[in-house]
Amino acid sequence: MTDLDKKDQYHKVRMERKKAQIDASIEKASDEKGILLVITGNGKGKSTSGFGMVARALGHGMKVGVCQFIKSRTDTGEEAFFNAQPNCEWHVLGDGFTWDTQDRQQDIETSEKGWDIAKAMLTDPSYDLVVLDELTYLLSYEYLDKNEVLDTIQARPEMQHVVVTGRSAIAELRDLADTVSDIKDEKHAYTSGIKAQKGVDL
Repeated sequence: MTDLDKKDQYHKVRMERKKAQIDASIEKASDEKGILLVITGNGKGKSTSGFGMVARALGHGMKVGVCQFIKSRTDTGEEAFFNAQPNCEWHVLGDGFTWDTQDRQQDIETSEKGWDIAKAMLTDPSYDLVVLDELTYLLSYEYLDKNEVLDTIQARPEMQHVVVTGRSAIAELRDLADTVSDIKDEKHAYTSGIKAQKGVDL
């Protein structure tokens, strides 16, 4: 047997073993329920990941609601695209980042108004997926009552999926979540002086 044959044989044995392990794990995961996903961390891609799940859900004919907190831009590519989809309801609910507004009371009032819209979605079983983009800031800055937010998320319709994005997700939200992804930057174009680009950042 040549060295190449040995490598091929070794690879086949390893992949057979791996497939058996994966198949066993898949068989164990038999529960069906609405999932809470938290996508946090300092890296780029948190909202982008959430919007990818919007596309996936719409592809399955599901009804989706998106609430964008903090952000105030209404000229992004994702909003233009998803707002045109019949099963997607999209709300831009912010006044801009906190360093833009520089007004805590205004931020709280805006957050509370936005939360009313999100809360209506979280109590409506017709929404299969609800994305709460940048909600983490409203909790870490204490713009909203965290107990009310967490209780509402926990009491949502049984099969409703929720995605929460944003930096510095509080521990209680992480604990409640079924899946938590912590995205870290290794490099970022912005730190090299490259401005936000259409189709990538906007």
